[in-house]
Amino acid sequence: MICYRCGMDVGKKETCPSCGADLHVFFKVIRISDAYYNCGLAQAQVHNLSGAIESLKRSLKFNKRNIPARNLLGLVYYEIGETVSALSEWVLSESYQPDGNDANRYLEDAQRNRNQLAAINQTIKKFNQALYYCRQDSRDLAVIQLKKVLSMNPRLVKAHQLLALLYIEEDKLDLAKKTLRSAQKIDTDNTLTLRYIKEVNARLKEGAPEKKKKNDDLISYQSGNETIIMPKRFKESSLGSTVLSVVIGLAVGVLVSAFLIVPSVRSQANEEAQQKLIEASDTVSSSAQTIKDLQDQIDDLQTQLEEKEQEEAEVDTAQIDAYEDMLDAYSAYASGDIISAGAQIDSIDTSYLSARAKSIYNSMKEVVDEQYIEALYDEGYAFYADGDYESAVIDLQKVEDYDMDYAAGNGAYYLAQSYRRGGDLDSAREYYQYVLDNYPGTERAKTAKNYVNAQE
Repeated sequence: MICYRCGMDVGKKETCPSCGADLHVFFKVIRISDAYYNCGLAQAQVHNLSGAIESLKRSLKFNKRNIPARNLLGLVYYEIGETVSALSEWVLSESYQPDGNDANRYLEDAQRNRNQLAAINQTIKKFNQALYYCRQDSRDLAVIQLKKVLSMNPRLVKAHQLLALLYIEEDKLDLAKKTLRSAQKIDTDNTLTLRYIKEVNARLKEGAPEKKKKNDDLISYQSGNETIIMPKRFKESSLGSTVLSVVIGLAVGVLVSAFLIVPSVRSQANEEAQQKLIEASDTVSSSAQTIKDLQDQIDDLQTQLEEKEQEEAEVDTAQIDAYEDMLDAYSAYASGDIISAGAQIDSIDTSYLSARAKSIYNSMKEVVDEQYIEALYDEGYAFYADGDYESAVIDLQKVEDYDMDYAAGNGAYYLAQSYRRGGDLDSAREYYQYVLDNYPGTERAKTAKNYVNAQE
């Protein structure tokens, strides 16, 4: 055991022979921390992950340098899809014990898989977007976003719980129960999951049809393997009374059919025929109106086409090029080449477009821009990761020209990195300084500060 005051190895002695510190309470605190760690480990082994998180947090409350407890807490967070929390715990663990720490291996595995980090970033964005939709009461959009989140990170318990809550609000109890069962497989004793399951079961029980009450006028008895049910009061009839009852019943049936059923059937048939006739007339009128509207649209389009042909005879080469660029941009977008589409749209000179064409251009640009910037960022980062810093600068510079704060400052940071590694230190310093000014306290700001100080 290490003395907390002087750092000397004192073994099991309760008094430090070097500095004389009383280690009795210190040892007791360490034992309590280890006990909570053992409890958390046992809970994690049976998939009681929420209980394990609580125990491990208490363990770290008593001893923040309990490396096994902190590493296990990171693994539990990772298991329930909380990757950011897991990485935070492993970074803290590495700072307390840089050498011989399993957290080093966990962080290296995470950093080596860049695609996974990008997927985690997208998952967080989509989950936050789902929360925004929920606050706006757009439940359908929230459900769609959460399904995308779970397709990317199926172990994110919070996403399962929020999706189940939306299903409960929409009264889709079977889907809610199925979603909660998926969450329970990940974390068996999560309090929120169990409360939702209880609520769903209660609503399903309320909606189930009640069993029919037994008729007090019936009695039953067992005959071999069969149950015989019969009225309590039974009176045997004679043959004559039975025949008379049948004759009277037939007569009453004929009279009811003649005076009640047949006229009612005829009246209903006439009403249905009249209704169908009215519907047919409405359909014909509606069809005629639709044909007229379509003909008017055709005439209008024909007129527009004639006007367009007259205009095209007068336009110059620049105008033709502008329209062709719009068509090329649309073709690239339709084929899925977002980067080409975005670049093509940016190259269009809108001063040569008509008002209607400008409206189409604005609509197209609004749709393409967000995907274009995201694609540029992804491609620029891929070039940076592959060491092609010149290509990375081209793409990331376009991203920063569009939004200096894109991806929470990551765009500016990796542009600075690309400039530096490509040898353009002056340009790199400008973007390092931007990250340092706008994102203080982050790991990126610390790195930026080091490079700025080195250049000074």
